Amino acid sequence: MSKRPVILIGAGEMGGVFARGLLRAGYPIHPVNRNDSIEACANAIPDPAFVVVGVAEGDLHPLLKEIPTAWRDRLVLLQNELLPRDWQQHGLENPTVISVWFEKKKGMDFKVIIPSPVLGPHAQTIADSLGKLEISTEVLSTPVELLQELVLKNLYILTTNIAGLRVGGNVGELWEKHQPLARNIANEVIDLQEWLTKEKLDREALIDGMVEAFNGDLNHNCMGRSAPARLQRALQQATEAAINLPEMEQIQRDQ
Repeated sequence: MSKRPVILIGAGEMGGVFARGLLRAGYPIHPVNRNDSIEACANAIPDPAFVVVGVAEGDLHPLLKEIPTAWRDRLVLLQNELLPRDWQQHGLENPTVISVWFEKKKGMDFKVIIPSPVLGPHAQTIADSLGKLEISTEVLSTPVELLQELVLKNLYILTTNIAGLRVGGNVGELWEKHQPLARNIANEVIDLQEWLTKEKLDREALIDGMVEAFNGDLNHNCMGRSAPARLQRALQQATEAAINLPEMEQIQRDQ
């Protein structure tokens, strides 16, 4: 029996990895590109198996506003800097969410750092499909676990990117040579994450998890091209929350 198609919105580097795994698992893939009409696609395929949203962080909210009703209960989200408030503000109650811990750059195959946690109605299917590519995952049991994992990924990305604006290098060097800086930024990131999630977070457990991810790929570069924008976004959130972030503010002044 043939499987229902999977809609892929955003067929970039990361979306392409998911497409490969899903194809190996036997799912037909229907891509929706930037200039395609989502409404027309939903009219043509109103009952897909699920809908993988692989757009960049900055494109997520405009897209979620456009998601057709027939697709709203079958989304799979994989963006960085993702928290429950990002889907809840659009009235989405139970999407499948994966915290992606493998890297994919143009011209290179993917590289796994640590297993990628996933939760939601389609979590096992996503895990099985990525497993076809030997990408390790962990299927979670509760929203509390997912929140911890999403915050951990945010902590890793923001700490390394923002610290990288000052010291460059890779994550192994950051922790070996600049640990006080990394800890200061990490604690400021956690301050922001607590405000964004309205939860009290276990700081040391999060920092331990970040170091575990560092050890998964010590040569991972700290600073990507999005680092200045991530710093600017963090400082804008801090202004809104009335939170003082002295280390980040100094890095911004130094730029």
